[in-house]
Amino acid sequence: MGASTITKQARRSAGVSAARRVGRARRHFRLRKKVAGTAERPRLVVNRSSRHLFAQLVDDTKGVTLASVSTYKLSDGDKTAQAKQAGAQLAEAAKSAGVTKVVFDRAGNSYTGRLAAFADAAREAGLEF
Repeated sequence: MGASTITKQARRSAGVSAARRVGRARRHFRLRKKVAGTAERPRLVVNRSSRHLFAQLVDDTKGVTLASVSTYKLSDGDKTAQAKQAGAQLAEAAKSAGVTKVVFDRAGNSYTGRLAAFADAAREAGLEF
C-alpha cells in the first residue's frame, strides 16, 4: 500500500486521527527507504497499538521472520514494564536464532515511552543496534 493510497483513505475519514495515521505512514515509508534487513543484520520492526507492542526480526532478503514477540500475553505491570519484558524476550529469541546485531525499524513511531523502553531492554539483554 503506497503513501498516496493511505492519503486517499485518510481523506475519507477526516479528523485528527486520520492526520495522525497519515503522518505516521509517511514517516514509515520514508524510514523504509533507508532501512533493510539482511541475514547478518535483520530488521527489528516494532508495531505499537494503544494496548500492545508487537516486534519481529525480519530478514528482508528472504522475506522470513526469524523471531517475534508481543505483549499480548504479558500481564505483569504497566505497559512500559511489559515492553521491557518483551524486549528481553526478543533478545533471547534472537540469540537462539544466532542473531546479535539488528537494524531498528520504529515504523514511523517516535522513539519515546514504550518504544524506547523496549529498545533499551533489548540492548541490555545483548542485542546491538
